[in-house]
Amino acid sequence: MVFKRLLGSLGVGGPSVDTVLDPGAVAPGGAVAGQVRLQGGHADFTVEHITLELVARVEAEHDDGEAEGVIAFHQHVVAGGFRLAEDEHRSVPFSFTLPWETPITELYGQGLGIALGVRTELGVAGARDKGDLDPLAVRPLPAQEAILGALGRLGFAFRSADLELGRIGGTAQQLPFYQEIELAPAPQYAHQFDEIEVTFLAGAAGLDVVLEADKRGGLLSGGHDALTRYSVAHHDVEHTDWYAEVDGWIRALVEHRAAGHGSYGHGGHHSGPGAGAAVAVGAAGLAVGVVGGMVAAEVVDEVGDFFEGDEEDGEE
Repeated sequence: MVFKRLLGSLGVGGPSVDTVLDPGAVAPGGAVAGQVRLQGGHADFTVEHITLELVARVEAEHDDGEAEGVIAFHQHVVAGGFRLAEDEHRSVPFSFTLPWETPITELYGQGLGIALGVRTELGVAGARDKGDLDPLAVRPLPAQEAILGALGRLGFAFRSADLELGRIGGTAQQLPFYQEIELAPAPQYAHQFDEIEVTFLAGAAGLDVVLEADKRGGLLSGGHDALTRYSVAHHDVEHTDWYAEVDGWIRALVEHRAAGHGSYGHGGHHSGPGAGAAVAVGAAGLAVGVVGGMVAAEVVDEVGDFFEGDEEDGEE
């Protein structure tokens, strides 16, 4: 890759920076690694700090509708306090742990439309520039993949995914936003609700799975949502019949909606044989919706705009 940006606050002749991430997707809780490549300017400069930020585009609901914005949710200081000589080329390696609640951006290699990246801030001579933004690919944890695979086998289809600013009550959520993966209902549930939304809140020991069923009301009946929540331990993934497990979750969700409940259901005990091969087929089936028709085009455009817009801002 070429060095992309001049340090805008120093103008022509300042040092440039380019962050190169190691290839491949990273799972939540895994290591993000790469190199920050610096090229010296027309004079010697003292680099006060090189800081990497994880940033995401999120949506926020308000009285007038929805708004979008960019939020930074993790920082890692790579290096600082060194002299960068005139025209010097220097590469600074880095590695840091991805927060467990980092949203996933792909399923079986297919993008979900989540705009997530690593932004590089270079501090030189009292000035700061956030001119380099690189897309970050995040693959699902085994438990997330197994659950989405089971939903695919049950007949649910991917519709969209987004990040919502706010917190889900009754959970140990750490980040200021959460991910919603919206699925069209399986045919047998089409009369029960219009869609379900899946949210994963992962941690070191396991993850909470929040399911929300949305039923829009007609002229004579009001719509309402139903919520259920289940806890899954990472070490249970290989010993769970996920098709049966998730099928039970959906049935409970339907019962909650029919009863008009908004309360959580709690689960945590899982048993039964693994279904690895079948789960893989199901997840791949769920991913098919990502690459078909208008959804794929819109996803590519939206994510591309996120990074292209940042590049333009950095070059002004």
